Amino acid sequence: MKKSVLTRYRVMAYVTGVLLILLCLGMVGKYILELDGAEAFTYVVSLAHGWLYVLYLVFAFDLGYKAKLPVPRLLWVLLAGTIPTAAFFVERRLSRQVEPLVADAAAAPARA
Repeated sequence: MKKSVLTRYRVMAYVTGVLLILLCLGMVGKYILELDGAEAFTYVVSLAHGWLYVLYLVFAFDLGYKAKLPVPRLLWVLLAGTIPTAAFFVERRLSRQVEPLVADAAAAPARA
């Protein structure tokens, strides 16, 4: 497996996780604190998170398929982008699991 597959997933996991935390903070500001401008902020962040979550799903599925993850584990990875802070923990654990596969692929000689 190429290192770029893991890198794409890791970047999107962090982006999705950060946007989800910002969205939660925006919701608190909008509904609990009733801050001015929170509605526009929440709209923009929710829109960005929604579209980038779709990209996260594509990259996470690609990584899971190439790493041959079992279906329950793959579903957990896919859902991690919808639970605040879960994407960070799942990304770290999955990266540690998949990095040996990337290292093995880099060490394998090229076939003619």
